[in-house]
Formats: sequence, structure tokens, C-alpha cells
Amino acid sequence: MHGLARLTDIWVYLAASPLLGLTTTLVAYLVALWVYRRLGFNPLANPVLIAIAIVVSILTVTGTPYKTYFEGAQFVHFMLGPATVALAMPLYKQWSKLRHAAVPLLLGLAAGSITAVVSAVGIAYAMGASPQIMASLAPKSATTPIAMAISERFGGLPSLTAVLVICTGILGAVLARYVLNFLRIDSHPVRGFALGVASHGIGTARALQVSAEMGAFAGLGMGLNGVFTAIVVPLAMPVFLRWIGA
Repeated sequence: MHGLARLTDIWVYLAASPLLGLTTTLVAYLVALWVYRRLGFNPLANPVLIAIAIVVSILTVTGTPYKTYFEGAQFVHFMLGPATVALAMPLYKQWSKLRHAAVPLLLGLAAGSITAVVSAVGIAYAMGASPQIMASLAPKSATTPIAMAISERFGGLPSLTAVLVICTGILGAVLARYVLNFLRIDSHPVRGFALGVASHGIGTARALQVSAEMGAFAGLGMGLNGVFTAIVVPLAMPVFLRWIGA
């Protein structure tokens, strides 16, 4: 009992340091990445999903408030910006292929983005969800900052939208391989672009693990889908809300 009390005291001391959140995040991801590699990069062992489960378990067991954890983890959050900008490098290297496929890519973008919004809001409406929940769901396939801003503008819950965005990304990264194989789609540009449009940053990270070409098209899909969603949802959502009498 004395040893347990001592261990608890040590944890309380460490929890007061912002570095704990950063260290916990990095260690959790390294463990998740090790598991991912040991399982032969199986999509079902997505490292982001495993890392989230590890961090949530640690915070729950130790009773650490999320606010305390995020004081350190915000450094990782800050690096999302530079990491997204860095996707311009593989895009630049694949520029000639991107330029020649502009029309098919734009058509695919429109189809994928509209399907993501309509299916999410339509299913929620059919199940009797409130306008607030529907507003939170609409931008789920866009990258987190854009999705949260759109959700807040139409009375949604930005925190719920953030969770939905992460879940969408993980599901896409896990299931895309099987869906695309079933559809017999082997082209790396097509697979990458589909991942980027449907699963934003998490899908793009998965695509980069396969090839630079797939990662470049995924990064393009993620960026274009964010812009497209930011234009379409603000135009369509007020019309839909008026139609249902919200």
C-alpha cells in the first residue's frame, strides 16, 4: 500500500507538468506504430485508433482531466498546421499527373463531397436527429478546423464534430483498402484521391504509407474537399433547415 501511495504521489507530481501530455501522446503513438508494424500494416490495426485508445485508457485510469492533458498535447496539435503544409511537396512532385487529370478529379471531388454531406444529414434526419446534430454531422468529411468552424456557424457542436471527423478518418483508413479492392480499383492516384476526400488527414497519412504518388493525390483530395465543403455546406444547410422547419 505504501508503494502504491508513493506511485500515486509521483503521478500527481508529473501530471502538473505540461510535458506529461506530450510524452503520453508520443509514447502512445510509438506503441501503436509498433503494433501496426508487427501486424504487417494491417488496416484494422490503425495506429491512430490504437493510440487514442491508449491515451483514453491512461487518462481514465489515472483520473487526469482532459484539460490538463491537452496543456502538453497542444504542441502536437500545433504541428498539424506545418504537417498539412508539408503535403505540398509530394503534390509538387506529382504536378504533371495532377494537371492532366484535373477534370476527372473535380468530378470525383464533387461526387464524393456531396455524397458525404447528403448521406450523413439524410440518415440523421431519417432517424429523427435534431438540427443541432445534423449541423454537427454535415462537415464530418472535411479536415477538423474547417469542419468545426462550419458546425459552429450553423448551431452544431464543434466538439462533437471533431469526434465525428476523427471517427470518419479512422473508418476510412481502415475500410478503404477492402472497399477499393472489392471495386477492383488498383490505380494509386484514384485510391489516394478517394482516401483524401473521404478520410481527410488520417486517410492521407495511410496513403503516404503506401506510396508517394498515392499520398500526393490523397493530400490534394483532402485540401480540395475542405474548400468544397466550406463552400457547399454554408449554401445548402440554411435551405435544408428551412425546408424541415428548423
